[in-house]
Amino acid sequence: MTAMAVPEVLGLPRGRALTREDLDAMPDDGHRYELIDGVLLVSPAPRPVHQRVLRELLFALDRVMPEDHEVLFAPLDVVLAEDTVIQPDLLVAPRAAFTERDLPAAPLLAVEVLSPSTRNIDLLLKKERLQRAGCAHYWVVDPDVPSVTAWTLIDGEYAEVARAAGAERFEVVEPLALSLVPSELID
Repeated sequence: MTAMAVPEVLGLPRGRALTREDLDAMPDDGHRYELIDGVLLVSPAPRPVHQRVLRELLFALDRVMPEDHEVLFAPLDVVLAEDTVIQPDLLVAPRAAFTERDLPAAPLLAVEVLSPSTRNIDLLLKKERLQRAGCAHYWVVDPDVPSVTAWTLIDGEYAEVARAAGAERFEVVEPLALSLVPSELID
């Protein structure tokens, strides 16, 4: 995912940070458009391995999901601020927190599956912005290793609480009790 100089191309405003209203004007062209602190991020369609990981993780999370919570996948807007609207690959939040349009606050859990074009955005920008917004849990899956890393918000900072690679077992008890093997996510 890279920040692009699209304001001139698409007629978006220049000389100011973009807002959610500007994001709503983006074309429905198969790209994923997100804002982080007013900067437009555009990413291409993901690789098949990315989608396989999402499918397997969605099934695993859905099996342990309490009835009053829901796991959903991108594209779905998560509005962290007027100038920050992201679309985590997967997210978990209470059902009552969703509007007809979006999730207007940080989710309980945000999950990103790394891609060559999104690696730095997911590990740096999105992680920091979700931390700042109070997202209690952030996980990153690297399908190329394969590995899963989980962070939990403790005193306003993310602390790594679990990590597993290959055939190792990834186990967490929060926000949901889940046990999986990263290599099995890509099969």
